[in-house]
Amino acid sequence: MYTKEEHLSVLEWRREETVAVITMANGENRHNPAFCKAMMASLDEIQEDTSVSSVVIVSNDEKNWSQGIDLAWLSGRMKEGDLAAIRGFMYGMNEVFKRILLYPMPVIACISGHAVANGLILSCACDFRFMRADQGFFFFPEVDIGIPLLPGMTAFLRKVIPSYKFNEMILTGNRYFAREMEEHHVIHKACENIDALLDETMKFAKSFTKNRGTFGEMKRRLHKHIIDEIDQEDPKYIEPLLLMVKD
Repeated sequence: MYTKEEHLSVLEWRREETVAVITMANGENRHNPAFCKAMMASLDEIQEDTSVSSVVIVSNDEKNWSQGIDLAWLSGRMKEGDLAAIRGFMYGMNEVFKRILLYPMPVIACISGHAVANGLILSCACDFRFMRADQGFFFFPEVDIGIPLLPGMTAFLRKVIPSYKFNEMILTGNRYFAREMEEHHVIHKACENIDALLDETMKFAKSFTKNRGTFGEMKRRLHKHIIDEIDQEDPKYIEPLLLMVKD
């Protein structure tokens, strides 16, 4: 059972003029089934509000935007042998990615801290990214922890990260800061500090007054190959739980 209280403990949203601001409010903002349900519910509620023209995703944590998958939840399910829950979560996370990729309004990641692993992947599902330059990094640790990316993840990461840089980021597991990410057009803008980040992101978000029908259809056509990859290729790894590689 999923309650409104659980939703609010994970994230909440408010409207600021024509912008819906989703605030991830659970510390490191790790992803688990509760996160997936709360994000989907918020996006549904926002779409019902016809006064909203864009969405901004922020974190209320001083250090982190999102640290990715909730490893404590995942290890607990593995110890219990609850494979159905793990599969359900992986499919649920893909539904979040698809919802953002196809959302009929711009979705903008306002990155105020570290974006790691699945957290970084979430930011790349968004249409635009702004990041503060004085704190936080991008980091794909998957190569060092034995968790290869799913095909669908690779497909939509490539819409954001140039191939030469994607290859480097994925295979080295290095950390990258805002200025370098701006140089390679992974983020729209590197902002001096948290105040500048919020100001620049909101100014950009408020500039959108696009027709939802047109905007949504353009995203459907633009990302069709990505959605196909998620729907057709990812189950080949999720169903048998080929999610980790051991040496």
